[in-house]
Amino acid sequence: MSMRPGRRGADLPYQLLAGVVSCPGGWLAATAKLQGITMAPEDPQVFGRFLDVLDYKPAYQVIAVFSPIGLLDEPAERGRTCEREARRLLGRPRSAAIASAPTRAALECEAYDEARAKNGGRLNPAVWRRWAKIAEVDQVIAPYWQRTVFEVHPELSFFQLNGDRPVGWGKHRHSGREEREHLLRARLPGVERIIDARVRGVRREQLLDAAACLWTARRIAARATSRLPEHPEWDALGLRMEILR
Repeated sequence: MSMRPGRRGADLPYQLLAGVVSCPGGWLAATAKLQGITMAPEDPQVFGRFLDVLDYKPAYQVIAVFSPIGLLDEPAERGRTCEREARRLLGRPRSAAIASAPTRAALECEAYDEARAKNGGRLNPAVWRRWAKIAEVDQVIAPYWQRTVFEVHPELSFFQLNGDRPVGWGKHRHSGREEREHLLRARLPGVERIIDARVRGVRREQLLDAAACLWTARRIAARATSRLPEHPEWDALGLRMEILR
């Protein structure tokens, strides 16, 4: 018997949530069970493919992923509207953490120079390092998945955790990791199961990012998020281009 996307498997007495970021081994998922207002984080795990996250059983009710969903056909200065609004919200210097997603045409290129040319002559090196992961998500995401899968950004999650104020330091500095860890421990009981875990090939800042995405997944489940932009835009494939926080 076939099941509708977004409602797969038996009904459970809790919701399964996941905060997902890319990592060298594939996709790092910080997961939790949410029952009522109580969330119980679980041990983080690495999935080889993003499709494995989507197909996991029992199914996640909310997947908050740090990856672009919905891409422009033509280059636009400073990227998609959601990225421009995220930068305005964070202000300098944290706005630099919000990189512009590539166009879909650029994503088909295999060489950096060719991709940069197709992308209007601009291409953030950090985006290029995540090129294969961005393409992987774009290949498997269809509009119906956006009932379950939502684009988020860890920097916006920490902004919300910090009382709608940008954090003071970048995540690659020791002080930045400490600041983010303090925010998570203060607001997310049991988060030590995620951020203190030792996962082969996964850096501490990736665990912190995944936990922050999980925090936003909880807010999505509670219908307590804000959208950037408030009125989403759609790409040529019918995907919403928005970031939730």
